[in-house]
Amino acid sequence: MLDVASKDFDIELRLLLEALYLKYHYDFRGYAVSSLKRRLAQAADRFDCATLSQLQDRVLHEPALFPALLDYLTVQVSELFRDPSYYRTLREHVVPVLRTYPSLKVWIAGCSTGEEAWSLAILLREEGLLERTLIYATDINPTALQRAEAGVYAVDRIASFTQNHRLSGARTSLSDYYTAAYGGAVFDRSLKGHIVFSDHSLATDSVFAEVQLLSCRNVLIYFSRELQERALGLFAESLCHKGFLGLGARESLRFSSHEAAFTPVVPEDRIFQKR
Repeated sequence: MLDVASKDFDIELRLLLEALYLKYHYDFRGYAVSSLKRRLAQAADRFDCATLSQLQDRVLHEPALFPALLDYLTVQVSELFRDPSYYRTLREHVVPVLRTYPSLKVWIAGCSTGEEAWSLAILLREEGLLERTLIYATDINPTALQRAEAGVYAVDRIASFTQNHRLSGARTSLSDYYTAAYGGAVFDRSLKGHIVFSDHSLATDSVFAEVQLLSCRNVLIYFSRELQERALGLFAESLCHKGFLGLGARESLRFSSHEAAFTPVVPEDRIFQKR
C-alpha cells in the first residue's frame, strides 16, 4: 500500500487530479484530500501501480481504465429510504407546502445508483404528488447513472429497504412498487416516467432548473470547503423562494456564506427552507 503521508504522494496526487481534468474533464481538484488519498491508494493497489505516477500514466494511455478509476473517486453508497426520519420529516413538514404548487420539480444532486430517486418517487406517489412532479437525478458517474436508471437491486437488500420504508411513514407496502425475479427487484416503470437521470457536476456545471425541493445527501462531506461553498451557491440559486433543501446527517449550512439564505425546518434531519 502506498504511503499516503509522504510529500511525494501529495505531489503525485495534485498531478494526477490535474491530468484527469485535462484529459477527461472531470474535476476532483476540490474534493476533500484525506478521502481522495485513501481511495486513490486503494485504486493504485487494485491496478498494480506502485505509485500514483504509474496510475496516472496508465489512466492517460489506457482510456478504458478511467471508468473503473471513477468508481473509486465517486462513493456509491446508498439505500432506499436511507435515514427514514429524513423521509418522515419530508412527509410531515415539506409535502404540505409542496401540495400548494400546481407542478413540481425536484433535484437529487449526487444520486449515485438511484436509491434516493426511487425513494422520493415512491414517497411522492404515496402522497398523491408524483403525477405533477418531475425529478432530476444527477451524478457524474455514468456507470452509476445507468444502474440508477435501470432501477434493479439485489433481492437480499429488499428486507432493509422495506424496513426503512415502513419507518419513513409509508402509506403503502413497498412490494407494490417492484417485481422480484432472478435474484433482482425491478422497480415500477411508471415511477421512472417521472425521473430524468442526467450527468451533472457540482464542481464545474451550472444551474439548469428552478426546483421546489433539492436533496443532496452525503455528497458535501467529500468536498473541500471551497467546493462546498460552490455547491451550496448552486443550490441557493436553483431553489425557488421558500423552496426546501435536504442535506446528509453529517452535513450542515453552519459557517457557510449561504447560511443566512436558509431557515432551518427540522435541524436534526438537515432540512432547510430558502428565505
